[in-house]
Amino acid sequence: MSSFSGPAVLAPPDLRHFPLPLFASVMGLMGLSLAWRRAAAAVPGLPGAVGEVLLAAAILWFLVVGGLYAAKAVTRWEAVLAEARHPARANFLTAISIAVMLIGTGLAPHWPALAEPIWLAGVAGNLGLAAVVIRRWIVERFEPGQVTPAWFIPVVGNVVPPLAGLSLGHGELAWFCFAGGLGFWLVLFPLAMGRIFTGEPMPAGLAPMLFIFLAPPSVGFLSWMELNGGVLDAGARFFFYLGLFIAFCLATMAGRFLALPWSLISLAYTFPSAALAAAALRFHQAAGGTASLVLALALLAFATVVVAIVFGGTVRRFAAGAFFRPEP
Repeated sequence: MSSFSGPAVLAPPDLRHFPLPLFASVMGLMGLSLAWRRAAAAVPGLPGAVGEVLLAAAILWFLVVGGLYAAKAVTRWEAVLAEARHPARANFLTAISIAVMLIGTGLAPHWPALAEPIWLAGVAGNLGLAAVVIRRWIVERFEPGQVTPAWFIPVVGNVVPPLAGLSLGHGELAWFCFAGGLGFWLVLFPLAMGRIFTGEPMPAGLAPMLFIFLAPPSVGFLSWMELNGGVLDAGARFFFYLGLFIAFCLATMAGRFLALPWSLISLAYTFPSAALAAAALRFHQAAGGTASLVLALALLAFATVVVAIVFGGTVRRFAAGAFFRPEP
């Protein structure tokens, strides 16, 4: 889906082609919203309105994407089932529930009474979907080459609840989700890295998925800081510096990423970049110092540019009807 030419453009629009991974674009917008909100609190002079505008944009975009996918479920149920059974795309089902949780998290400071049922719906949905996905991992047999960073998405979803869970009065539920997410991340991380190190090389077009490795430690750091009362302890430092080290490794492959055209896989850049920026800003709040401030602002600028470019390409293709036709 990197161009508008070819036979796919000639095909009539059909909802059966509307892609499930598009919910990752909502995650990217919400992640950037939370990062800018954190920036306004951590760095005097930065505008707080940016995070709120991004929150409104994320909610609006979620209504558009969610409404169209709901219409697809009603009219093209067989296509939805095919995605749910796909070894890779099935993981993006939890992108729906993660987006809902993040929206609830974004609303919590202003409208907790509204945020709570939204957050609870997202948590319940993610727990149910994650359980189904994990059951498939246990019951079915997968080839090593089918293990990709996309398998982290259900895991990341279970690490998200503490971001708002304690403030909404659901601390034990937040701990329950966090423990489950962290436990399975510790299993999946060596599996995914082993597949990359020793298996067949990943297709070049899937390279953006490597950014997903940033998400668990970055969100894990933010959630751990909520769960432990904001203390920058050894556990918090482990999460943050692991995310930072992964980012350092990815930076050495910048040329490879820049050479790739836009595709749906490009959405993998967005939420992890925003999550790392939010983590760096939270680290600066706790640690202070010029170095942490420079790092946090640099990562915020990077995440903002990445989300703007990728989301801009997403909207452009949406307007052109590319998501309603077969992928070329």
